[in-house]
Amino acid sequence: MPLKAVLFDFNGVVLDDERIHQQIIWEMMEQEDLPLTQEELQLHCLGRTDRACFQDLYASMEQPLNQFQLRRLLSFKAKAYRQYIESLEYLPIFEGLIELIGQCLDAGLILAIVSGALRSEVRLVLKQLSLEEAFPITVTSEDVKKSKPDPAGYQLAIKRLNRKFPGLDLDPCDCLAIEDSFAGIQAAKQAQVPVVGVAHTLPFHMLQRQANWCVDYLHQIELDRIQTIFAR
Repeated sequence: MPLKAVLFDFNGVVLDDERIHQQIIWEMMEQEDLPLTQEELQLHCLGRTDRACFQDLYASMEQPLNQFQLRRLLSFKAKAYRQYIESLEYLPIFEGLIELIGQCLDAGLILAIVSGALRSEVRLVLKQLSLEEAFPITVTSEDVKKSKPDPAGYQLAIKRLNRKFPGLDLDPCDCLAIEDSFAGIQAAKQAQVPVVGVAHTLPFHMLQRQANWCVDYLHQIELDRIQTIFAR
């Protein structure tokens, strides 16, 4: 089957902001008198929704977390992140992103975002980058009940693409996911979507063990070669 769609993760693939998220969470937990290690941050938060991150962090520390506390943490985190992004003169996108998007569109591929980020965060960035039309479908944390590595986000993205483009007749095996985290790779593979791991956040050799393909940088994704593999 030919490649028909490319499904991009957002944090760590489109926007170089994983360190921003982790720093905000780190500082928040310090204020809660619950200091974290870098390993704990990566284990519980990398590639996952803020809701799942905080729930798992508190559970791992055997600390109570009621719904009021969770809403407070989520609200503070969202506000802090938005303020940081809006303070930047230039958004920290990855080298090769715009070129890869252009290659995909020139090849007639449909694009979507599948992310654990908030919808408002994704829209803010896509608008500033003038990429709203490039991604007709975005699936964010508000759209699914479970965070990656659950496959629900990818499954919903495929469903929405088929609804928006009835003639596409899209199956998971017709898609390619681009991810930077273990949780994201596992989510894509559980949805039966082949995945490229990009070593923006984690070491190449670690991602290589889980992804179908792995590259250090976005510009190393050989779209023509991948299309040939799909067509076989």
